[in-house]
Amino acid sequence: MTAPLWQLRLTHPQITQVWADSAYSRDLLPNWTQVHLWLTLRPVLRPKGSKGFVVLPRRWKVERSIGWIMNARRNCRDYERLPQNSEAHLNWAFITLMTRRLARKGPRTDRRERKP
Repeated sequence: MTAPLWQLRLTHPQITQVWADSAYSRDLLPNWTQVHLWLTLRPVLRPKGSKGFVVLPRRWKVERSIGWIMNARRNCRDYERLPQNSEAHLNWAFITLMTRRLARKGPRTDRRERKP
């Protein structure tokens, strides 16, 4: 887990806060990131007293984004040998997604809402 945080710090020094799964809050990782990388690692916690499935707003953004990029067939399976190639395909998928949204005419319509 520390290698991506180092890379994040080197490529984007303006980022000072990182949201992570609650499993990472139990280890020494939050203190290590604060001391060595000057990053604040904040866990996304479930609401107290909740049972079963609960939508967590911060995690939902990540899950939703993963769902969007899986619409690109190439990203459904990991065919690449180098991580740089996989990263390039992810960037390509997000660029395609954003350009289609910017070029869209008219207001966004949700397919799930059907008017009688």
